[in-house]
Amino acid sequence: MSHTPFIWHNGRIKPWAEAGVHVSAHALHYGSSVFEGERVYATPNGPAYFRLADHTRRLFESAKVYEIEIGYSEAEIDAACHELIRANGMKSAYVRPIVFRGAGGLGVLPRTGSPVDVAIMALEWGAYLGDAAERGADVCVSSWNRPAPNTLPSWAKAGGNYLSSQLIGLEARRGGYDEGIALGHNGLLSEGAGENLFLVKRGKLLTPPSSAGILAGITRDSVITLAAELGIAVEERDLPREALYTADEMFMTGTAAEITPVRSVDRKPVGSGTPGPVTRALRDAFFGLFDGRTEDKWDWLSFTNAAIPDRESPTAAIHGRTPQQQPAPMEVMA
Repeated sequence: MSHTPFIWHNGRIKPWAEAGVHVSAHALHYGSSVFEGERVYATPNGPAYFRLADHTRRLFESAKVYEIEIGYSEAEIDAACHELIRANGMKSAYVRPIVFRGAGGLGVLPRTGSPVDVAIMALEWGAYLGDAAERGADVCVSSWNRPAPNTLPSWAKAGGNYLSSQLIGLEARRGGYDEGIALGHNGLLSEGAGENLFLVKRGKLLTPPSSAGILAGITRDSVITLAAELGIAVEERDLPREALYTADEMFMTGTAAEITPVRSVDRKPVGSGTPGPVTRALRDAFFGLFDGRTEDKWDWLSFTNAAIPDRESPTAAIHGRTPQQQPAPMEVMA
């Protein structure tokens, strides 16, 4: 990854280097951030976001869980995402909106009225797992489990949740794997470090349910929808670890990972050790959305060159406005 000329920060498009954050920011000390990962694809009709409205909605839902006031409307954030792509002159991109508690005190409990920063980054970023996206990833089952229900809210895409993902990914890398898979608190399958998990058994898709400590991914939902369109049955249910070793095919999904086949688990080959027919069909349908081979029946694509709907007068978010909160005096925890 390399940075782009411009970033959106607290209501303004500004040079990348000018988007500074103080070291006392609450999010840096306590993980109080929520974020999204979004893809812009090059299409015959110009650059297009994939399911932007759904990502923005989840950003706001995550912020609501943690009682973080974003200070902008969903329409303003959508408009800012489009404007950033235009400002950087990008045909495709990985986009990262992030909302975080800023420099407003060092107590665990954020002070009332503490500042909230909102930023959007756009980067050139290829396949998340490199050439594994084509050849198939080699993965392992991690010794680290996902948190139990009612500990951390897994449905919220929060920065602090990804400390678990780092442990899973670091362990996998030390073992020479591309990625790690976590079990839930009950020993059943959960998800990858940064991806949802699908198994194929006798032509049917199997995936852990949203109650398995997973982030209910937008790409995961897209795959389930595309599978129905292709006549592929999908079953969301609890799955034991051994299901990994007896699957005919396997793949992982996520905005960054897209649809990445898995060729081995714990050094055991999955099926023939190459991407299988169901995986290939779903990958073709997914990537076909961006070159016109797959009809976008669900209005998942939003084009950056198109006029932005005037839902809530989003121009303030594009051209700049005063940030919604200013840093409060420092409060130090005893």
